[in-house]
Amino acid sequence: MPSSTLWFADDGFWTDYAPLLFGGERWAEAPAVVDAILALSGTPAHAPVLDLCCGPGRHALEFAARGHPVVGVDITEPYLAAARDSAASMGLAAEFIHADARTWSQPGAFALAVNLFTSFGYFETRAEDQAMLARLAESLIPGGTLVMDLVGKETAARDFIEGEWFERDGKLVLTEFQVVGAWEGLRNRWVIVDGSRRVDRSWVQRLYAGTELRDALLGAGFASVDLYGTWAGAPYDQKAERLVAIARTPAD
Repeated sequence: MPSSTLWFADDGFWTDYAPLLFGGERWAEAPAVVDAILALSGTPAHAPVLDLCCGPGRHALEFAARGHPVVGVDITEPYLAAARDSAASMGLAAEFIHADARTWSQPGAFALAVNLFTSFGYFETRAEDQAMLARLAESLIPGGTLVMDLVGKETAARDFIEGEWFERDGKLVLTEFQVVGAWEGLRNRWVIVDGSRRVDRSWVQRLYAGTELRDALLGAGFASVDLYGTWAGAPYDQKAERLVAIARTPAD
């Protein structure tokens, strides 16, 4: 299916939902997340970093501010434009590229790659997910590290709710969630009511258990995968908050 027909390639979707996904509290989290990534990955100072599915550049800009050469890649041009403006205003040299994560790679260019904030599992097929992971492996140097952060199938099942509503920035937000198949995914519906304007969007997120994500990463060419349940490096167990994967490419 051409990317132009898919919901995640619709710039209007992301601009409608940007205030909910990338509010001030999310930007404030970026320094602590980058601290944790550098600690878990052991990435040295000034090593080149790839942020795949970078959005408006929260983490890419933080890496750049710490002296890392950074490339951010995303399919949403308005987010990339915002990231470029932020980089210019901050005097940072980060590069932001409009591309599809299934096909873009820069072989052997990066010591660290990140894919954060549940930016994985939205393609039509698992094969497309696998292609994205393979492109990430290609883009890393031998012994390079990928850090992924997403909602795992185990925590999604444990914390499942059918929906909720809340107010944010003067808007009413209603959410509905539905299990797809045998916990193969979650159908998400978010409705935003802003005065007389109503935005109603749905999408499906494919869910990966920890073992499924590990197998997918190994199948994409990574040599080892460690799983954690928090950014502090706690085990991925019944107390896990997130699914954090640290995958490394084969060393020379």
